[in-house]
Amino acid sequence: MALDKSYQKVPGTTIFDAEQSAKGYHLNQFCMSLMKAENRERFLADQRAYLDEWEGLSEEQKQAVLDVDLNECIRLGGNIYFLAKWGATLGLSFQQMAGSMTGMSEEDYRDLMLHGGRSIEGNRIADRDRADASVPTDPQADPIGDAVKEAAAARELPAPEQHATITGAVFTSHVPAIGAALDLGKADEPYWKRVFDGYEFSKAWEQENLPDVIFLVYNDHATAFDLALIPTFVLGTGASYPAADEGYGPRPVPGIEGDPDLAAHIAHSLIRDDFDLTLVNEMTVDHGLTVPLSLMFGQVEKWPCKVIPFHVNVVQYPVPSGARCFALGKALRKAIESYDRPITVQVWGTGGMSHQLQGPRAGLINREWDNAFLDRLVDDPAGLAQVPHLEYVEEAGSEGIELVMWFIARGALSDIDDTGDVEVVHRFYHVPASNTAVGHLILENKPRSDAADGE
Repeated sequence: MALDKSYQKVPGTTIFDAEQSAKGYHLNQFCMSLMKAENRERFLADQRAYLDEWEGLSEEQKQAVLDVDLNECIRLGGNIYFLAKWGATLGLSFQQMAGSMTGMSEEDYRDLMLHGGRSIEGNRIADRDRADASVPTDPQADPIGDAVKEAAAARELPAPEQHATITGAVFTSHVPAIGAALDLGKADEPYWKRVFDGYEFSKAWEQENLPDVIFLVYNDHATAFDLALIPTFVLGTGASYPAADEGYGPRPVPGIEGDPDLAAHIAHSLIRDDFDLTLVNEMTVDHGLTVPLSLMFGQVEKWPCKVIPFHVNVVQYPVPSGARCFALGKALRKAIESYDRPITVQVWGTGGMSHQLQGPRAGLINREWDNAFLDRLVDDPAGLAQVPHLEYVEEAGSEGIELVMWFIARGALSDIDDTGDVEVVHRFYHVPASNTAVGHLILENKPRSDAADGE
């Protein structure tokens, strides 16, 4: 079922939604650059040369700026608050900019505002629908030609029943030392070999079940987000994400290729379902995201599929509950399955298992609790999601709270609402990897075809 975007019908109005944001990202960032006096001077001295410095700007966007065509800039993803910086650089007031988009002279627009502004009458959705209905049809009907055009359109566009599907979930620890062991060539040493042996099946399975996109849930470890900004849920909506320098140089791994279209769709759906997200187009990604990819794909020159990063704050309290993450996972499934392209998606939950990295209890591991968690994650995820924060801290260590992120992946599977089943295809547990226990689980998602047909 397609998402409700009825706001697109409001006449004379372009709503700046996630899709528009992705389209206009570089255009709006160009505008932001004009907040610095030296950049304004360079832009005014040679507008074309300055625009050419912005590799991400399309030729259409550059020409719209050169033509001072605000309507075209907005069509191409510009947002009026960002474009205002550009307008100010050109010496335009907000009123002058607004007036220029109406087809009125500056004097007439000011007079309109002095007399109370534009009337709502004639400017509602119903008014536009009536105007569209009044457009005369072509008297020269061509049924055969129309049929040919419809057939061509059907070949170009996905069939209405086609949609994205979630094929499985991967759960794994993301210990930074695992990445270091791989990068430094220590994977075959006895200490580390026992860890990596637990992922040999996983790498083979992943090659046979390679998705188009991975929705990867992780937590940033004071890398992209410091104490200046502490978002609870962050959805990466950008096109790419480089590996972060965590104090000892970035890992020698490929950068991440994102999926802005699917990410924008997910953002729209989740926020409409009342999940407050921070949308980020630019950020570096640390070991929380890159280590799971290395474990599942090995050392590669390029990651074999696109990745949408999803950060959860589990560093500074309060952190989201397991129940909240579980509910988010269910909403995520709805979002993904409403995406009208026939792609496959895996949802990964990372972090944990039991570990404590600070204080006199540093080094705490609770094998029994960890394995009970894995059991219940498969058999009783809804009940497990109710476990309070205090139990994680007391039983699994202060950093064991990362396990709440696994519920996002678990909530996205079809057995949760009894429209399908899951199959455990791999389970692995090992102690230790540096300071932590390592847990790993792969669940294949098996939605029933009758359930899919009934949606």
